[in-house]
Amino acid sequence: MGPGARYGLRAHGAREHGFDPAKLLLDPWAQRIDRPFLLHASQFAPGADSAPRVPKAVVPVPGAHPPPPVQAPGPRVIYELHVRGFTRLHPGIPAGIRGTFAALGHPAAIGHLRALGVTHVELMPVAAGIDERHLPPLGLNNHWNYNPVGFLAPDPRLAPGGMEEVRAAVAALRAAGIGVILDVVYNHSGEGDEQGPILSLRGLADRAFHRFGPDGRYANDAGCGNTLALDRPWPLRLAMDAMRHWVLAAGWRASGSTSPRTLGRRDTGFDPNAPLLAAMRQDPLLRERIIIAEPWDIGWGGYQLGAFPPGWAEWNDRFRDAVRRFWRGDAGQVPELATRLAGSADIFGPARRRATDSLNYVTSHDGFTLADLVTFTAKRNHDNGEHGHDGHNENHSWNCGVEGPTDDPAVLARRAGDVRALLTTLLAARGTPMLSMGDEGGRTQGGNNNAYAQDNPVSWLDWAGMDQGLLDFTARLVRARLAHPALHGDAPLTGAAQDETGLPDVAWQRPDGAGMDWHDAGARQSDCRLLRAGAGRQAGRPRAGGAAWRGGSRALPPARAAPRLRLAGACGQRRSGRRRRAEARARRAQRAAAGGIPRLTYVPAANGGAEGAGMRDWRLMREGARA
Repeated sequence: MGPGARYGLRAHGAREHGFDPAKLLLDPWAQRIDRPFLLHASQFAPGADSAPRVPKAVVPVPGAHPPPPVQAPGPRVIYELHVRGFTRLHPGIPAGIRGTFAALGHPAAIGHLRALGVTHVELMPVAAGIDERHLPPLGLNNHWNYNPVGFLAPDPRLAPGGMEEVRAAVAALRAAGIGVILDVVYNHSGEGDEQGPILSLRGLADRAFHRFGPDGRYANDAGCGNTLALDRPWPLRLAMDAMRHWVLAAGWRASGSTSPRTLGRRDTGFDPNAPLLAAMRQDPLLRERIIIAEPWDIGWGGYQLGAFPPGWAEWNDRFRDAVRRFWRGDAGQVPELATRLAGSADIFGPARRRATDSLNYVTSHDGFTLADLVTFTAKRNHDNGEHGHDGHNENHSWNCGVEGPTDDPAVLARRAGDVRALLTTLLAARGTPMLSMGDEGGRTQGGNNNAYAQDNPVSWLDWAGMDQGLLDFTARLVRARLAHPALHGDAPLTGAAQDETGLPDVAWQRPDGAGMDWHDAGARQSDCRLLRAGAGRQAGRPRAGGAAWRGGSRALPPARAAPRLRLAGACGQRRSGRRRRAEARARRAQRAAAGGIPRLTYVPAANGGAEGAGMRDWRLMREGARA
């Protein structure tokens, strides 16, 4: 067969081993398919010919691509997005390409990312997938696409131009200085459980590719009906070939995975040295890429945060929960928050891992958006067709006094302040921060915290409703983080002296200047001062006015639109405006006495709060500067 020819496979063998020659099967190594997957009864019924209803593989044009450049070291801010959701409603993108990779590579889409200042985008899965069988009768489809069948082939709904379209978008992003990370799914296949369709692996070598339990049924560690046995030769080869193919053919600099916990499973449980994990660490193409793990699944011993190798970033859900609970006003959260702000050394320190291995986030695609986090105390998932039973029930969320949408100016101001407080905490913490699509502009899903099946305006970014003030605020935070070594250093903060000066890398103080009492269960706020954090360790470190940025200070931001600083939700302590100004004068005097070492701190916005009353602006304060 020559390039462009379409083909499928049929497998003959004993029916008790899963063979059904009536089923047309997709080549698991197919690099392109001729149309998207759609469920049909013939894919399920034994003996029914499914050929008319199964996409055909397309023979690719031979060619070799040079490996993309290895990611340069430096601070990172990651932005998680969905290709279709990010571009579907963008007014600056031609209507004919919206929702595709061509749209993602369009100057209008890239312009937003550049203005925000992020260094990388993490794309939700883009390999050819299929819907779960309960969705089509409900008029829904799997928008998130965590249900792959063709592991090497782009989904035609996202890339009708095939891998060439993907590669062009990745190249456009790279030319703009934005790296691309791909969320890949190898813990299961979209063929589901025993009642699922026969599309590829199930019909070719069911027991070679899948893990089974003692009862003879599929193991379901991923919660999606089956589990790929990645410690066996053929699944291992498929996953490795797929990752290498996406890096080479699309030009990815990095990869993420929905559940490396499952990728490291054997029949006896999780093994950090499992064949696939070991192969990824040794592979000359993959070992230099950014690898991000979601370190959990639903199987036995499924929570493995901190168990992956040094250099692998891991989604840190303990950071997420600590930040949410602190700003909700839960008692006794200061010690936990401090640990997360300082780099989660209790999790990553025992293996001498860098703080940047902690991928910090407050929201992601899975759960409330940031705006919904401060608007709803309970999920609103009935549109998913599961009677509200899907999605997390404990979101550590709050509503600022009114459940759901409101026109009350006071409530809206409180919500705006809380969103800014959450963003500032995320971008001031040691680790690698990840923003979720649209949080920079106030995106809402109407309280749906599991919008996997909402391929509609619920999940699409509403560009017309973008909060420009919040976008500008977020962009300033990103710029500050990337510019200041005290904010993006990769060493966990310990409080120990760092050099001959005897100054600690971090000091924790109450607003009155006294040291923190970590045993005070009612404490809800603190002031964190970073002293010489990262100084002298960053080659080519930023300079301002000719002076090296040797240190800095930061305080948790105001959470309410009020004349006084309020730091901890509805029941936090406050400082008066008079006291705040007095403290600012004292800090300026200290800087002058110390020779004018610049610091990053909060000062009132010059526009008088046009972006929301009570907000503050990042400024570099130097000797003689006005607060």
